[in-house]
Amino acid sequence: MPAPFPPPGIKILTIGELTRALKGMLEEAYDNVWVEGEVSNLSRPSSYGHQYLTLKDDESPLKAVLYRAIALRMRFDLRDGMRVIARGRLTLYMPRGEYQLLIEEIQPKGIGPLELAFRQLKEKLSLKGYFDPKRKRKLPRIPRRIVLVTSPSGSAVRDMLEILSRRWPAVEVWVCPVHVQGEGAAAEVAEAIGTLNRIAVGGSAIDVLIIGRGGGSLEDLWTFNEECVAQAIFHSRIPVVTGIGHEDDLTIADMVADVRALTPSEAAEKVVPDRAAVLDWLTGLESRFRMDLRRRMDLAQSRLEELARRPCFRRPLERIRLEEERLDDWNERLQRGAQRRLEQLREQLKSQAAQLESLSPLNVLARGYSLTRKEGEAPLLHDAGQVQRGERIVTRLQHGEIISRVEETKESE
Repeated sequence: MPAPFPPPGIKILTIGELTRALKGMLEEAYDNVWVEGEVSNLSRPSSYGHQYLTLKDDESPLKAVLYRAIALRMRFDLRDGMRVIARGRLTLYMPRGEYQLLIEEIQPKGIGPLELAFRQLKEKLSLKGYFDPKRKRKLPRIPRRIVLVTSPSGSAVRDMLEILSRRWPAVEVWVCPVHVQGEGAAAEVAEAIGTLNRIAVGGSAIDVLIIGRGGGSLEDLWTFNEECVAQAIFHSRIPVVTGIGHEDDLTIADMVADVRALTPSEAAEKVVPDRAAVLDWLTGLESRFRMDLRRRMDLAQSRLEELARRPCFRRPLERIRLEEERLDDWNERLQRGAQRRLEQLREQLKSQAAQLESLSPLNVLARGYSLTRKEGEAPLLHDAGQVQRGERIVTRLQHGEIISRVEETKESE
C-alpha cells in the first residue's frame, strides 16, 4: 500500500501562516541591517508621501520603502542611479509575499547628504533662472532705511550696526529678529522677507535688506540653503544683500541675492557709503569747482578786456555816424529814383490820355457830327429802316441831346 500523504503527525500550514512565520523570523534576525546599492525604480505616489524604490547590485535587487516621516527629514532627493548606503530592518510584505527593507536612515555614498542636497537644489534653481545676473538689481547709492534680517543676539548684528553707524550715521536701521539655525529657522527667515516686502508695499519704504549671520559649520548655515529662503529672496521686491558665514562659505541664498558679501561686516560696508570718503570727495569737488570757477572768471575777464579794446567800444558813436551817413545817402538816392519814376509815369499817362482823346467819339461830335438812338435803347442807328414813323429818337450832340419824333424815313440812294 502507498504511504499516506502527508505522513501522520505532520502539521499542514496555510500560506498565510507560513508567511507570518517567515516574517517574524526575518524581522527578528535582521532588525538593524546596513546595505549598499544603487537606487532604481524610484516612485513617489502622491497619496501618502512614501517613497518606494529598489536597491540593487550586480547580483540581486532588494525592494525598499522610505516612509513619509523619514523622507521629510532627508536633506537631499533620491534619484535613480544614485549609489547609497541605507540602514533599516527587513520585513516581509504579506500581500505579495516579498521581503523588503524598511529604510530608517539613508545617505549617498562618497558624498555627504548635505553636500548632495546643496548640489541638487543649486541645479534645480539654476534651471529656473534664480542665479541669472540679469535679474539682479543695483543697490541704491545712498539708502535711507536698511533692515537687518538676523539673530538679535549674535555678534554679526553688533558688527553690522557698528559699521553702519560709523560709515553713514544718517541711515535708519531696523532689526528684524529671526533664528538663523535650527528647526524652523528657514521658514522664519522666508516669512520675515515676505513680511518686510508687504510692509514696503504698504508705504514704509525699505531700500535694502541685509541677511546675515556669523560663521559656522555646513549644518549651522543650512538654513540659508533651504529652498523656501531662496524663493523668498528671488521674489523680494527689495534688493537683498547676504553676508553669511566667512569668506569660504557659499550658500544658495548668496547665489540668489542681488549682492553677496563675504561676511556680515562686508555686507554693511557694501550698502552704505563711507562718510569720510564722501567728505573727502566733496572737499575735492569743492576745490575743483573753485579752480574751474576761477579759470572761467579769468577767461571772462580776458575776453572783456579784449572786447573793450575794440573800436566799436572805444568810439561807439563813430559807427553810428557812419551808418547815419549811409542812411542819408540811401535816402537821397531813393528820393531821386522816386522823382524820376514819377516823371516817367506822368509822361506815360499824358501819352495814353492823348491816345484816348484821339479815339473818343466826343471829338467827332465836336466837328458837327451826332449820335442817334431809339429812345430807351442803347444801340446807335445806322439805317433809316431801323425806325418807324412816330417813334421817338434821341440825338446826342457835342453839348446836349435832342429828342424828336420820326415823321418820315427815306432810304439812301
